Amino acid sequence: MEELLELREHIEQGRYMEALAAIDEMEEMSRDDKINKIESLMEILLIHLIKRNAEKRLTRSWEVSIHNAVHKINLTNKRRKAGSSYLSDAELREALDEAWQVALPRASLETLEGCYDIDELAGMVDKQQLLDQALELISGMSPAK
Repeated sequence: MEELLELREHIEQGRYMEALAAIDEMEEMSRDDKINKIESLMEILLIHLIKRNAEKRLTRSWEVSIHNAVHKINLTNKRRKAGSSYLSDAELREALDEAWQVALPRASLETLEGCYDIDELAGMVDKQQLLDQALELISGMSPAK
């Protein structure tokens, strides 16, 4: 909100270069917020994919969480007016890799009631395969689904 007041002040005073700089800053803040939200959703997606892979089963709850995470990732990543995305496939891959660092420890607490530590769980799953699967789910689902 403070940024909008600053922008208004710059415009009212005819300081257009400063107004444009404020707009650039707000755009960057908005993009960072979108990326953070996407990464949080990716963590949820990866936790359930890890659990499914390690436990060799899929509960209805996990299935719904996977679907919802993918759907919300796509909605958040879509630039509605521009018709493009905030993150490219390469950037999505990079974000998934970063989300893995948070998802694996959390999944170790939930998989089979926490009986595996992080290293044991990491040895039970194929990280690359799960990241590929997550990207395929994200890339294959449009926001309308």
